[in-house]
Amino acid sequence: MNLIASVLHLTRSDVNALKIKDAYSLHKVVYSLYPDVRSDKEKNTSTPSGFLYADLGGDYKNRKILLLSSRQPADKVKGEYGEVQSKSISPDFLSHKSYRFKVTVNPTRRENASRKLVPVKGREAIAQWFAARAEQSWGFKVYLPSLQVDSVNVLEFKDKNQRSITLAQAQVQGTFEVINPEQFSQSFGQGIGRGRAFGCGLLQIVPVVENPFA
Repeated sequence: MNLIASVLHLTRSDVNALKIKDAYSLHKVVYSLYPDVRSDKEKNTSTPSGFLYADLGGDYKNRKILLLSSRQPADKVKGEYGEVQSKSISPDFLSHKSYRFKVTVNPTRRENASRKLVPVKGREAIAQWFAARAEQSWGFKVYLPSLQVDSVNVLEFKDKNQRSITLAQAQVQGTFEVINPEQFSQSFGQGIGRGRAFGCGLLQIVPVVENPFA
C-alpha cells in the first residue's frame, strides 16, 4: 500500500474564511482535499475513504491538520486556502518491531443485551479497552507501563442533515510491539476504531530502537 503523509497548515484567516467551528466543518474541509472515488453503495457499506486525519491544534495564529492517505491531496483547500505539504511514506517505515505512538480514538463497546454502541467511560477502562483491542484487532501489543490516557472529551455537532452527533474521544499514547505485521500495516493505513470520519483512528508513530518488552 502506497501511503502519503501530509500536513494542512491553516492561518487564522483561513480558519475564519472556511468557517471551521466544530468537528463537522473540519470534516468537510479535509474531505474537500480529496476526490471522492467511492460509489454510493460503498459509502453506505462503510468502505474506507482512503484517508485519515488528526487535528493537531495550534495557537492563535495557526492550526495544523495531519493527514494520511492512499492518494495525493490537493495543494490548497478550495484552491485558495491553507497549504498542504506532502511526502511519501517508505514501506520500510512499517517494518520495525516497536513504536512510540499517539492516537485519538473513539472508545466504544457494544452492549450484549441491546447490541447498542456505548462509550467506554473512565481513563482506566479506556486504557484496558485500548490494550485489549490492540491485541485482538490491530496487530500490536501495548507496553502497559507506558500507556497513558491523556484527555477525554465529548464532541457535539450537527451533520449535513442537521442531525445531532455525539462523539466520545480519548487521546492515548505509549509504546507498542508489533505482533501481527500484516494486521498492523492495515491498522496504520486504514485507521483504528470508530469515528475515523471525524478525526479519530490515525496512528501517529515513531520507531523505537530498543524493544521495551525485552
